[in-house]
Amino acid sequence: MNAPASLTYVYAVVPDNGRVRTAVEDVRGVSDRAVSLLVAEEPAEAAESPHRVAFVISRVAADEFDERTLKARFEDMEWLEDIARAHHEVVQTLSRAGTVLPLRLATLYQDERRAREALAAQHALFAERIALLRDRSEWGVKLYIGSQEAPEDRAADRTRDADTRSPGKAYLRHRRAQHHAREDHYRNAQEAAQRIDALVSRFGTHRVRHPAQRGALAGPEENVLNDAYLVPDDLAGDFRTALAAVAGDLDGVRVEVTGPWAPYSFAMPPPPPEQPREDSTGDGPVR
Repeated sequence: MNAPASLTYVYAVVPDNGRVRTAVEDVRGVSDRAVSLLVAEEPAEAAESPHRVAFVISRVAADEFDERTLKARFEDMEWLEDIARAHHEVVQTLSRAGTVLPLRLATLYQDERRAREALAAQHALFAERIALLRDRSEWGVKLYIGSQEAPEDRAADRTRDADTRSPGKAYLRHRRAQHHAREDHYRNAQEAAQRIDALVSRFGTHRVRHPAQRGALAGPEENVLNDAYLVPDDLAGDFRTALAAVAGDLDGVRVEVTGPWAPYSFAMPPPPPEQPREDSTGDGPVR
């Protein structure tokens, strides 16, 4: 009986060295499949190069990850969350062993031969990027404006409750207090953002600005800044301590620092797709 058809799922690019090879042992990835390293076929002298890199891969069932199935399943948030969690766990586990260049969720190839070809074609660029990321981690910095209620709001509430003869005046007083507090908070947020810019220039080698979060992702506060920084590991403690104090004297704003993370914000896109071949599933995500 023939074995079920499978595809090659690629999680990341890593340096090909003993420490990473040890770290990948017993790691399970998407669909609880075993994870391994895949290297490009190179001349013998290149095999000893300190810049040699490898794909982190596992095999997944073709009927679960072909183009048509993926299009449908990307609408299934529960399934997508499971895949994203497994992908992230592989990347985070290997990031503890060294530099990791994460690739996009569901980066797939028809087989290992095509994955090797893609790795060989991008080898120099991957090696250059990994050199940039070496001994650095991603840190997230978010700036929030908190509740718009100010001391004036509470005073207005008390006045409105007491002054039953003029509820309209009390309401207008309350709204003016809210408006002034909101303006103050936005000014403080702008000051905090300027302080962050001045401070992180001492630490971050690169910055990526992400869209501010909205709705449930931001919670009851308003997210007005959502940046990622690539910070040298030996400066990470000072980086976090300095940012924690940025908004200490500014009412209505809060700075949140998270990390360290694998450098998702600074990763390269996956290799470009090949021209369709007879055994290809089409022009979808499988290469």
